[in-house]
Amino acid sequence: MPVVPSADEILPDMPDYSVERMLLAGGAREVAGVDEAGRGPLAGPVTAAAVVLDASALPSGINDSKMLGPKARVRLLEEIMGCAKVSVAHASVEEIDRLNILHASLLAMQRAVAGLRGTPCHVLVDGKVVPSALGCDATALVRGDARSLSIAAASIMAKVTRDRIMQDLAREFPGYGWERNAGYPTKAHREALADLGVTPHHRRSFGPVRELL
Repeated sequence: MPVVPSADEILPDMPDYSVERMLLAGGAREVAGVDEAGRGPLAGPVTAAAVVLDASALPSGINDSKMLGPKARVRLLEEIMGCAKVSVAHASVEEIDRLNILHASLLAMQRAVAGLRGTPCHVLVDGKVVPSALGCDATALVRGDARSLSIAAASIMAKVTRDRIMQDLAREFPGYGWERNAGYPTKAHREALADLGVTPHHRRSFGPVRELL
């Protein structure tokens, strides 16, 4: 199997397709990138996406979702949906509280890979840990969303999808600012949590929520 460059090597200015091309040249038929969104919030699910890009039709401007504005993320999501295999999956608040956020994130990633049409030959996972039971070879890439186009594409899919979920939940539970903070522990969110109380969508295992119960 080709040796994937370590995280200690100098990162490119933007993610590229070099790791994927190396794996494809080594015999992989399809390479998927996997990333998650929503490990830090006090509310809402954790969302993961798996993306298999077409090497002959790579959308321009793909980058780590944290480096893009909302309009650019939505534009790129639409382009990715039009030319790639995409699967998005979640782990619920109940699963986060039962398993812990790391294992719930890995579960969401596993579900995202399982949702692809056909199992990829190799999966590139953002982070240090590879989910179990993927059914194929996998490599964990530290800062993968800054190194791999496939992981960066997955980060966009996961981020936009989860933000939309939190916007919908904000209409059901107004006052917490989820349409702006996506459930992250901003000052306004924490104040609203103290004033309005805990909702069914808050993560009870997280300290600021647990302290109010």
